[in-house]
Amino acid sequence: MPQVSGVDHRWVRVGEMNFHVAEAGEGDPILLVHGWPQHWYAWRHVIPRLAETHRVIAVDLRGFGWTDIAWTGFEKEAMADDIAALLGELEIDRVTYVGHDWGAWIGYLLAMRRPELIERLVALSSPPPFHRVGAKTAVAMPRLRHQLALASPSAVKMLSNPRYVMHKVKAWAKLRDNLGPEVRKIYGRDLKASTRARAAMLLYRRFVTRELPAALAGRYRGKRIEPPTLIMYGERDPILRPVLYEGHERHFDDLRTEGVPAAGHLLPEETPDLVADRVLEFAGAKSPAGVG
Repeated sequence: MPQVSGVDHRWVRVGEMNFHVAEAGEGDPILLVHGWPQHWYAWRHVIPRLAETHRVIAVDLRGFGWTDIAWTGFEKEAMADDIAALLGELEIDRVTYVGHDWGAWIGYLLAMRRPELIERLVALSSPPPFHRVGAKTAVAMPRLRHQLALASPSAVKMLSNPRYVMHKVKAWAKLRDNLGPEVRKIYGRDLKASTRARAAMLLYRRFVTRELPAALAGRYRGKRIEPPTLIMYGERDPILRPVLYEGHERHFDDLRTEGVPAAGHLLPEETPDLVADRVLEFAGAKSPAGVG
């Protein structure tokens, strides 16, 4: 496991699984939830800043990082239930939730299903699940064709090749100072194991075959997100077009949206200082940089 100064590691039993959490700092809790193809280490430059004033918990989702292997439960609503149960085991009543990519999508679902658990929601590089079939989604879909490959029967073999994962990490980022070859190797090495590659395939297969069609058909259209929410996205994201973040205000009690001009998809690693600043500001702490 890669190490970050000041970060401790432990495993928390949730149901029949052991979830790995990386922890630092003291104070009001901030939960960090990664996306694909990463794990807790994606937050390595964000954790120290947040830990100056908060208790920070970075979790590895089921099947990923150093959390137990899993063959089921990759429906994102079930993964939101994992997070709710983890918070219960940690005896945390309310948390500032910060999610990237799939972690952000899971955060939206948790905020809809268990709003009492989330003080504030910060979603990075993931639009809300309120889209309908139309011109906006039609324009965006070609950029998501990688999801079909990752959901296919050949995905496990493909993902077991570290070069594939390393290429995706490099291609999806536009600011790469924190994403050199050694970091990309860490993510490629994690998915080299067929058990982790299979988890990635199941994560995408459930989404492509069940969850995305249901969302576009209106599964969440009548829902609202009550906790104050900040959405941030890279304006040069090669996967998700900025247009996907427009027009969602009616589904939120309090929504702020911010595009990051030069960034791609991997905001916690491309712009960690900006992410930390915004999280601290949004969580109610005065950031050292004086943001706002």
